[in-house]
Amino acid sequence: MTAQKLLAEGLGTALLLIGVVGSGIMAETLAEGNIALALLANAIATGCMLYALITTLGPISGAHFNPAVTIAFALRGAFPTKEIPAYVLVQCAGGILGVWASHVMFDLPVLQTSATMHRMGIGQWTSEIIATFGLLFVIFGGLKSRAEAVPTLVALYITGAYWFTSSTSFANPAVTLARGFSDTFAGIYPGHIPMFVLMQLVAVGIAHLILPRLFPAADR
Repeated sequence: MTAQKLLAEGLGTALLLIGVVGSGIMAETLAEGNIALALLANAIATGCMLYALITTLGPISGAHFNPAVTIAFALRGAFPTKEIPAYVLVQCAGGILGVWASHVMFDLPVLQTSATMHRMGIGQWTSEIIATFGLLFVIFGGLKSRAEAVPTLVALYITGAYWFTSSTSFANPAVTLARGFSDTFAGIYPGHIPMFVLMQLVAVGIAHLILPRLFPAADR
């Protein structure tokens, strides 16, 4: 584990949350109540940010920016298990810092929690399993078929998943936690975070059972 990798993961996750929350604030402001238009803008901005971040930071840290991805790589033997805590810590810390930076940019109170964005129920929980499984499918499938295309694949998948999942595809425990610190368009009520994270981890387990049969670890 090097400081450079941790810096890349922390900074990358922070910039990802700036993309998610910042674009959500801007979209909600400009859409004037048109939720579909706001979601479209939010999805496109997030996908663009993911492409840029994975392309630039992938060679340094692997560009996980996501505890679910880190754990999934570790289960496949492609990431040292002992380094999981450090990666997860900087991902979560970076995500929260990114949310706070977004609040500063838009002249909002830095310290806040989401009181209005309620996200719960079997539909959204199932959605998070599907969204996270799909993300891991795209990553490991991309690495097997065309590794250089992974940034594009992830960006396109998340942009689409904003629309075809009822939860708008959080698919990331660090992102989920960080979004609880923002009472904006991209926020999530803190009390609903644990089930989202649990479903995302369930998806990691399902992916570990299925994806090695399609994309064997020996071929990574």
